[in-house]
Amino acid sequence: MHLPLPFPSSLRSSLLLLCGAAAVLPALAQDSEMSAQYTACMDKAGGVTLSMVECIVAEHGRQDKRLNTVYTALMAALEPPRKKQLQAAQRLWLQYREANCSFYMDPEGGSLARVAANSCQLQMTAQRAQELAGLKPMR
Repeated sequence: MHLPLPFPSSLRSSLLLLCGAAAVLPALAQDSEMSAQYTACMDKAGGVTLSMVECIVAEHGRQDKRLNTVYTALMAALEPPRKKQLQAAQRLWLQYREANCSFYMDPEGGSLARVAANSCQLQMTAQRAQELAGLKPMR
């Protein structure tokens, strides 16, 4: 039996985003792939949405730089046919990340939707950097 919540749908969406962000953000801050600056920034943010977004955006910049460094090193180590495969896969991954994380920007989600969307970008970028770092060409 489904009992309706006594909240409007926009408030339910916000509450769901809040619960999701509350579950994900501490894990991101303590993730070994995230920088010490990020962990310190999130601790200092104290749950203030704007401060959290600033921390996430700054860390995304660091993780994006890491991803580009790892990608460039891997491309340099690959033979031409494998380079084309990686380039195609990376382009599709970038499209997927954009589409996936854009979905988190729920127009009814308020400021927490911004946190969720930015957290998605950060998490996916850090995971992709780690994934590519683990790929070593076999010769």
